Amino acid sequence: MEIVDLYRRLRANGVLGLNWRNAEYQLVHNQRRYFPLVDDKLKSKRLAESAGIAVPPLFGVIEYPHEVRTFDAIVRDHEDFVVKPAEGSGGDGILVVVGRDGTGFRLANGTVMSADEMRFHINNILAGTFSLGGQPDKALIEYRIRFDPLFKHIAFQGVPDIRIIVFHGVPVMAMTRLPTEQSSGKANLHQGAIGAGIDMTTGRTLNAVWHDRIITTHPDTGAPVSDVQIPHWDILLHHAARSFDLTHLGYQGIDMVLDSERGPVMLELNARPGLSIQIANGEGLGLRLAKVEEYLQSAPETLASVDSRVAFTKAHFAPRPAV
Repeated sequence: MEIVDLYRRLRANGVLGLNWRNAEYQLVHNQRRYFPLVDDKLKSKRLAESAGIAVPPLFGVIEYPHEVRTFDAIVRDHEDFVVKPAEGSGGDGILVVVGRDGTGFRLANGTVMSADEMRFHINNILAGTFSLGGQPDKALIEYRIRFDPLFKHIAFQGVPDIRIIVFHGVPVMAMTRLPTEQSSGKANLHQGAIGAGIDMTTGRTLNAVWHDRIITTHPDTGAPVSDVQIPHWDILLHHAARSFDLTHLGYQGIDMVLDSERGPVMLELNARPGLSIQIANGEGLGLRLAKVEEYLQSAPETLASVDSRVAFTKAHFAPRPAV
């Protein structure tokens, strides 16, 4: 009986579980024919560029094993860069090169990878080792983000990102994911990164979660992670609102970063964004999604433009006061 009561309480507070998300949002609002637009990072990148949304500049693409020998030429003029699978997930297979060490490549975690090891890794990407479903993949070599100075003391080694859940073009919930030493510099909550919820109206961070604990300071640096103003918040919201027009996916996530020189940059889109964002915000997604559905049915014209969607977000999705 206690389990039933807990389920009812979670449901009443709009806390989405995987089954609820999949059955009522992902399957209903996302047509499978549009999935390739977000599952392939190269396609997502080109979509964003065509819409005037900044993405990390692409240095080269390696698609077939015989092209691996072109890697040296691709990176010849670049001291630092990122190698990633086009159809990877969860950050698997991504290498962040921060400099050279003789003939080797120094990675963000301090290790050095030889040229042969790098080519072996790229061959693994092509073989589908890191791709969704293990299908053959492409290796992207692109610009390495230099994160905004704001994050200097609240991110360990890696690049923090900002995830926004978007429902029919309306940004409904956001968090910033902050790398830690435990996460090996990756912005992945399951590997030990911090998730800090964001006030949708102001762009300031709320309480942060590290594993199962509410925290207010970064475990490695001691710097405050709550009440931090995210720069360019309006631009980030507008990019998120426009993502629906790019993919036609009703329920999706957009991951962005703040580059010190380029400002807001889109990293990728996701048709299956995780649900840990609810923990970071201390609030369920369900009630916010229901509010958008209400207006889609009763007054869809109010959500017709990007500006109107952003205005809707700011009007309806301020954080709920703590009880």
